[in-house]
Amino acid sequence: MAIVEQAPASSATSWSPVADPAPLGLAGFALTTFLLSGHNATFIPDVIWIGPALFYGGVAQLLAGMWEFRNRNVFGATAFSTYGGFWLGLGIFVVLISTTKLGGGLHGADVPNSLAWFLMAFAFFNFYMLLWSSRVNLAVFGVFLTLQVTEVLLVIGFFREAHGHSAYITHAGGWAGIVTAAVAWYASAAGVVNGMSPTPVVPVGRPMWGRMPKLSKRDSPMPRRTEV
Repeated sequence: MAIVEQAPASSATSWSPVADPAPLGLAGFALTTFLLSGHNATFIPDVIWIGPALFYGGVAQLLAGMWEFRNRNVFGATAFSTYGGFWLGLGIFVVLISTTKLGGGLHGADVPNSLAWFLMAFAFFNFYMLLWSSRVNLAVFGVFLTLQVTEVLLVIGFFREAHGHSAYITHAGGWAGIVTAAVAWYASAAGVVNGMSPTPVVPVGRPMWGRMPKLSKRDSPMPRRTEV
């Protein structure tokens, strides 16, 4: 009987990369942000943004975050999962207060006041992600920078509305959100075409400080490990 030598089992779990989920996450975020920001800026009707918030900015972006965990990208996983939860939470909040008895518990200024606190909490999160996005690339830093401006303006605007003032700062926050959506779409488009090409086609810029991991893919909008 012939004896066949067997190779020793690998001590590490085999790992292979998947397609970059960042362009999907950025696209879902961009489109939903555009629709809601257009409403805040008064040129897009209300309600149309709720469906995309639940399924595109919400579920699709959350799934992108889960795949970033698979790709060992802690920044992308945290960002996409959090903002997927943001859109799901905001969309469900609006649906519940509009269609259930829960809305009866909110009176007068409660809705803009609630939205202001909701956005303030995410602005805190966005601030430290803005700092760490400077270690990713300029395109992603631009997304978080414009988003920070948007959230701060909306917080101020909704608090003002809750106290009986005009909504002009909320409208300004809407226009800032349009800029945020445009930057996010750019980063998403760059990720798609760069992922289809052997060399980068659309520039996303370099990290502003620090060094990327040795096994990262620089032409992705959210650089990730490509091998172990």
